[in-house]
Amino acid sequence: MIRFVQLPRSGPYRPLLVSLAAILVSLLIAAVVFAVYGASPLEAYGEMFRGTLADPQGRAEVLRRAVPLLLTGAGLTLAFRAQFFNIGAEGQILMGAVFGGGVALFLPLPVALTVPAIFIAGFVGGGLWALLAAWLRIRLRVNEILSTLMLNYIAASVVIYLIAGPWKGKNVRGFIYTDDFPAPAQLATFSGTQVGIVTLVLGVVAAVLLQLLLSRSTRGFELRVVGENPGAARYAGISSTRVILLVALITGGMAGLAGVGEVAGIQHKLLEPSQISLGYGFTAIIVAWLARGNPALCIVTALLMGVILAGGDVLKINLNMPFRITDVFSGIILMTLIASEVFVRYRVKFGR
Repeated sequence: MIRFVQLPRSGPYRPLLVSLAAILVSLLIAAVVFAVYGASPLEAYGEMFRGTLADPQGRAEVLRRAVPLLLTGAGLTLAFRAQFFNIGAEGQILMGAVFGGGVALFLPLPVALTVPAIFIAGFVGGGLWALLAAWLRIRLRVNEILSTLMLNYIAASVVIYLIAGPWKGKNVRGFIYTDDFPAPAQLATFSGTQVGIVTLVLGVVAAVLLQLLLSRSTRGFELRVVGENPGAARYAGISSTRVILLVALITGGMAGLAGVGEVAGIQHKLLEPSQISLGYGFTAIIVAWLARGNPALCIVTALLMGVILAGGDVLKINLNMPFRITDVFSGIILMTLIASEVFVRYRVKFGR
């Protein structure tokens, strides 16, 4: 007989160990998937390693994927700690790209102010998109999982309307995208790569600052109390409304910064939603979940998911794996993480 016995308290390392065990289980399950497609699991993992961590261009590709995941995931950790389940980071990335792209295309500014302005606009765009879902929850009791998810599709439609209509490039024929951003609005990258210098530094600094906000500030304390015990928060006079609005602004704004990094640092134009974000908003949920509510730990988990995303591309090319193999890999990791959550608070006992 198998029973789950609740632990009186979980040690500080138990969530980390459970997450590591979940990742190992997901790797074993993925190995079965590789075998089904006729590839040796050892060969598949070997190709992933050689094509990412063992190759300079592969490492650059890992960083390119990790930067938007870090920005978005670090913000999502705050949302999940406050029990604001933001599933709309994908749409917030797109709205950050729209706001930042609009400033780059149509607002003439001094060269020194252009980059700060597009990042501020991107933060505002993503933050406002998340605040809309927060307002629906507070005023109309709309579940934020549903509202943020639906807002993803609305954001994608807004992007398509703009690039196919009023913002379409003047000399573009047969495609839908805007004119290139002016040179001052194009972010610098490391030589020979698509890794944005500004966005990489911004992501690391933001993750550390959010960790300090969460652990060393009054606002962080209020956020933790609202997420862990809403009743105690009300008794202590902490406004859950204020906390939710603040968290929505930060988490959406961080995703908006990721959107700016993609369009200003890599594409240099506003184009179709699937080309702005390669599913980063959804993958960042895994990044935040693996970090267990610690923004600074997203530096590590974003790199891990960057390896998986870049490695998925290697498998498609070198082993002729299906196009969606990366999505399958990410889905397996997410499902094992969710299933392992019970082991953080319970232990398994065998026998009567």
